[in-house]
Amino acid sequence: MGMSMTIHPTRDESAIRAELEAWSESIRHKDVEGVLSHFADQTVRFFLAPPLETETPLRDNLESWFRTFNGNLCYEIRQLVVTESAGLACTNSLNRITGTKQDGQKTNLWFRQTLVLRFIEERWRIIHIHESVPFYMDGTYRAAADLQPTSLG
Repeated sequence: MGMSMTIHPTRDESAIRAELEAWSESIRHKDVEGVLSHFADQTVRFFLAPPLETETPLRDNLESWFRTFNGNLCYEIRQLVVTESAGLACTNSLNRITGTKQDGQKTNLWFRQTLVLRFIEERWRIIHIHESVPFYMDGTYRAAADLQPTSLG
């Protein structure tokens, strides 16, 4: 006899998902203070934009990035997987940014994201962020920024 099983997210997983939705909403509205509130004081950040490693304060990074867009952004987190244990969590997802740059160019980019969060002062906060796009291994080493997910569950 087959068994049907429903998996319910834990309280921590639900809190992490809510935290990431609030963080995404801050990004959509280019709310620097809102985005900052979801990060711990000490973070490791590997963003899509150069340099390879950054020492730039997160506030400065956000302000300069948000200024490159007209109006609000569309920021989606899809296929989010959350793993949590003992006050530390890891997530991975496929994310999408769409918007209009200052020069009128439209942005529509899917990328991979891994986050590490720690439970600090009764909240889940981002301590590590890693964003990436694959690159074409045909000798051009060109970023594969034209890819889209094959399935969105």
